[in-house]
Amino acid sequence: MSDPRRLRGQTAECLVATWLTESGWTLLEQNWRTPEGELDLVCRDPLGTLVGVEVKCRTSERAGSALESVDRRRIGRLRRALARYASTSQGDPGAGLRIDLVSVTPGSDHDWRLQRFGGVDAW
Repeated sequence: MSDPRRLRGQTAECLVATWLTESGWTLLEQNWRTPEGELDLVCRDPLGTLVGVEVKCRTSERAGSALESVDRRRIGRLRRALARYASTSQGDPGAGLRIDLVSVTPGSDHDWRLQRFGGVDAW
Protein backbone atom coordinates (compact mmCIF):
# COMPACT_ATOMS: atom_id res chain seq x y z
CA MET A 1 0.00 0.00 0.00
CA SER A 2 1.30 3.48 -0.86
CA ASP A 3 2.05 6.14 1.72
CA PRO A 4 -0.70 8.81 1.40
CA ARG A 5 1.79 11.65 2.06
CA ARG A 6 4.09 10.42 -0.70
CA LEU A 7 1.17 10.06 -3.10
CA ARG A 8 -0.03 13.59 -2.25
CA GLY A 9 3.50 14.92 -2.86
CA GLN A 10 3.75 13.19 -6.24
CA THR A 11 0.33 14.54 -7.21
CA ALA A 12 1.42 18.06 -6.18
CA GLU A 13 4.60 17.82 -8.27
CA CYS A 14 2.64 16.71 -11.33
CA LEU A 15 0.13 19.55 -10.85
CA VAL A 16 2.95 22.10 -10.58
CA ALA A 17 4.73 20.68 -13.65
CA THR A 18 1.52 20.97 -15.66
CA TRP A 19 0.78 24.46 -14.33
CA LEU A 20 4.26 25.73 -15.19
CA THR A 21 4.34 24.19 -18.68
CA GLU A 22 0.92 25.68 -19.42
CA SER A 23 2.44 29.04 -18.39
CA GLY A 24 5.22 28.74 -20.98
CA TRP A 25 7.89 27.01 -18.89
CA THR A 26 9.88 24.03 -20.17
CA LEU A 27 10.09 21.01 -17.87
CA LEU A 28 13.57 19.47 -18.11
CA GLU A 29 13.59 16.98 -15.21
CA GLN A 30 11.40 15.74 -12.39
CA ASN A 31 12.86 14.36 -9.15
CA TRP A 32 16.45 14.88 -10.30
CA ARG A 33 18.79 13.35 -7.71
CA THR A 34 22.40 14.18 -7.03
CA PRO A 35 24.69 13.76 -3.99
CA GLU A 36 23.96 17.41 -3.14
CA GLY A 37 20.22 16.80 -2.91
CA GLU A 38 17.08 16.36 -5.00
CA LEU A 39 15.36 18.91 -7.18
CA ASP A 40 11.62 18.28 -7.40
CA LEU A 41 11.49 19.96 -10.82
CA VAL A 42 14.13 21.45 -13.09
CA CYS A 43 12.65 23.91 -15.55
CA ARG A 44 13.54 26.71 -17.89
CA ASP A 45 11.32 29.75 -17.39
CA PRO A 46 10.03 31.78 -20.36
CA LEU A 47 13.04 34.14 -20.09
CA GLY A 48 15.54 31.27 -20.32
CA THR A 49 16.55 31.08 -16.65
CA LEU A 50 17.33 27.58 -15.34
CA VAL A 51 15.08 27.12 -12.29
CA GLY A 52 15.12 24.49 -9.59
CA VAL A 53 11.56 24.25 -8.29
CA GLU A 54 10.89 23.02 -4.76
CA VAL A 55 7.30 21.82 -4.38
CA LYS A 56 5.74 21.85 -0.91
CA CYS A 57 2.28 20.46 -0.33
CA ARG A 58 0.64 21.52 2.93
CA THR A 59 -2.75 20.33 4.16
CA SER A 60 -2.44 22.65 7.18
CA GLU A 61 0.07 25.07 8.64
CA ARG A 62 0.43 23.02 11.81
CA ALA A 63 4.06 22.29 10.88
CA GLY A 64 4.57 25.80 9.49
CA SER A 65 3.97 27.32 6.10
CA ALA A 66 5.59 26.03 2.95
CA LEU A 67 7.82 29.11 2.85
CA GLU A 68 8.94 28.57 6.45
CA SER A 69 9.89 24.98 5.65
CA VAL A 70 12.67 26.03 3.28
CA ASP A 71 15.51 27.15 5.55
CA ARG A 72 19.02 28.34 4.62
CA ARG A 73 20.45 24.84 4.86
CA ARG A 74 17.83 23.49 2.46
CA ILE A 75 18.36 26.40 0.08
CA GLY A 76 22.09 25.67 0.14
CA ARG A 77 21.49 22.04 -0.88
CA LEU A 78 19.08 23.12 -3.62
CA ARG A 79 21.61 25.66 -4.96
CA ARG A 80 24.38 23.05 -5.04
CA ALA A 81 22.11 20.54 -6.79
CA LEU A 82 21.07 23.13 -9.38
CA ALA A 83 24.71 24.13 -9.94
CA ARG A 84 25.54 20.47 -10.58
CA TYR A 85 22.63 20.22 -13.02
CA ALA A 86 23.82 23.40 -14.76
CA SER A 87 27.27 21.84 -15.20
CA THR A 88 25.76 19.06 -17.33
CA SER A 89 25.38 19.44 -21.08
CA GLN A 90 21.57 19.72 -20.89
CA GLY A 91 21.71 22.20 -18.02
CA ASP A 92 23.25 25.24 -19.72
CA PRO A 93 22.42 28.09 -17.30
CA GLY A 94 21.36 30.38 -20.16
CA ALA A 95 19.97 33.47 -18.47
CA GLY A 96 21.10 32.38 -15.00
CA LEU A 97 20.05 30.12 -12.14
CA ARG A 98 17.26 30.48 -9.62
CA ILE A 99 15.43 28.49 -6.94
CA ASP A 100 11.64 28.89 -6.77
CA LEU A 101 9.18 27.44 -4.30
CA VAL A 102 5.65 26.44 -5.22
CA SER A 103 3.23 25.95 -2.36
CA VAL A 104 0.37 23.54 -3.06
CA THR A 105 -2.68 23.45 -0.82
CA PRO A 106 -5.38 20.88 -1.53
CA GLY A 107 -8.94 22.14 -1.35
CA SER A 108 -12.34 20.60 -1.63
CA ASP A 109 -13.42 18.74 -4.77
CA HIS A 110 -9.83 18.43 -6.09
CA ASP A 111 -9.48 22.21 -6.23
CA TRP A 112 -5.80 22.89 -5.56
CA ARG A 113 -4.29 26.27 -4.73
CA LEU A 114 -0.83 26.84 -6.19
CA GLN A 115 1.34 29.80 -5.27
CA ARG A 116 4.83 30.41 -6.66
CA PHE A 117 7.52 32.24 -4.71
CA GLY A 118 10.24 33.21 -7.16
CA GLY A 119 13.89 33.44 -6.21
CA VAL A 120 13.68 32.10 -2.65
CA ASP A 121 17.45 31.65 -2.79
CA ALA A 122 17.86 35.43 -3.01
CA TRP A 123 15.89 36.17 0.16
